[in-house]
Order: sequence, then structure tokens, then C-alpha cells
Amino acid sequence: MKKKKLKTRKSLVKRFRITKKEKVLFRGSHVRHLRRKKQKKQLRAQKVPQKLHGRMQKKIKKLAGK
Repeated sequence: MKKKKLKTRKSLVKRFRITKKEKVLFRGSHVRHLRRKKQKKQLRAQKVPQKLHGRMQKKIKKLAGK
């Protein structure tokens, strides 16, 4: 009996990006509104895509169909 294929989770594809070297990148939170209170340094740091590590990275790749 054939093994069933997992469907790609479209919500994951929107939130995460998988690079050629199999790294999983995501955008930081807390940058949409109420930005005046936050430090400029914090806002700049959140603009840079962040890397996901460990078991969570493996899980995201599997659900994204990679």
C-alpha cells in the first residue's frame, strides 16, 4: 500500500520561506502597529528575517512539502 502524501499547508507557505540551502526564515512579530512606543533599534532588528532552528525547522519543512 502506498504512503499518503501530505498536503502543503498554504498558511505555512505564506508565513515561512525556505531557502536553497534548506534554511527556514520567518518575519518577526510586533511591527504592525503601536510602533511609536518601540525603540528604533528594536524595529530595525525585526525587519530582518529570522532563522528557525532545531525540531521546529524540521516540522515546518515537512508540512511545507519540502
